[in-house]
Amino acid sequence: MSQDLRSKPVEVTAGDLPLHCPTKDSPLWARHPRVFLDVTQHGEAVCPYCSTRYVFTGELPNGHH
Repeated sequence: MSQDLRSKPVEVTAGDLPLHCPTKDSPLWARHPRVFLDVTQHGEAVCPYCSTRYVFTGELPNGHH
């Protein structure tokens, strides 16, 4: 994956929670062990495996999702 693609943030909404990387839409060649990411605390999170940056957009959910 080129550095340009990796540096673009992936926008996620409440419908994507609980968020995990890789997502279900990731190609098989790009898969790594699943890690859950909390984007609700700071509005963004970075995957420790692939460095994909996820940015939360929209309204935060109320309560547990």
